[in-house]
Amino acid sequence: MLDVIKAIILGIVEGITEFLPISSTGHLILVNEFIKMSQSTQFTDMFNVVIQLGAIMAVVVLYFHKLNPLSPRKTAIEKNRTWVLWFKVIVAVLPSVVLGLLLNDWMDAHLMNWAVVAAMLLVYGVLFIVIENWNANRRPRFTDLNTLPYQTALIIGMFQLLSLVPGTSRSGATILGAILIGASRYVATEFSFFLAIPTMFGASLLKVYKYFAHGGVFTGLQTVILATGMIVSFVVAYLAIRFLLNYIKNNNFKVFGWYRIVLSLIVIVYFGFMSK
Repeated sequence: MLDVIKAIILGIVEGITEFLPISSTGHLILVNEFIKMSQSTQFTDMFNVVIQLGAIMAVVVLYFHKLNPLSPRKTAIEKNRTWVLWFKVIVAVLPSVVLGLLLNDWMDAHLMNWAVVAAMLLVYGVLFIVIENWNANRRPRFTDLNTLPYQTALIIGMFQLLSLVPGTSRSGATILGAILIGASRYVATEFSFFLAIPTMFGASLLKVYKYFAHGGVFTGLQTVILATGMIVSFVVAYLAIRFLLNYIKNNNFKVFGWYRIVLSLIVIVYFGFMSK
């Protein structure tokens, strides 16, 4: 039963951090240092990825009409625009699919630790502040998703590759990249949300496949743990997305940069001291 409580905590962490540009994987790695579940390492690794699917479903629910090309409430032009949006998302996700499949095992073995997370939190925290200062007086070229070219979508997808390193933040990398190449904060954020859908569905399916391929099975308790984490992350992510969309209407991302810097310094001091 204690593991169910831990799943609730991890679901809350995942829900808050999946779409805020502060790295959900990085936060889960850090939190797992303090509240390790009494399950196998294989199950825990799979759990940390699959609960992100719960958070992704919050995007599907919030944007169901906008993302549904078959909606009877849409005109023919709107349906066509929705298909085009999905094609852009598919183009953008291809780099992560290819490189993610090639490097998945190596990353699991070498990068899933507090030192990597702390370094990336710090690096991208500084970048958020620097890029927002640079972007302060620039006018975005793309203020509507419909005007986002395929080439630009692909470049944003290339930026998503950076998030293969934990602590980077998938949303953070894509948002920064999109802003750098001329997207407004709102367009950058929404496209990041939509890009998360195939990315995390694919990552979750891969993790579940590898779990079962290596002889893993779900006990009754593990099923409850996984379901609990996914449901909690869905609810919390739903609220976090609504918060972020309202926040960026009148604010920039520098506060998240400062948060990342402060958290990275805390992590370095704490784990550096504990390792002595």
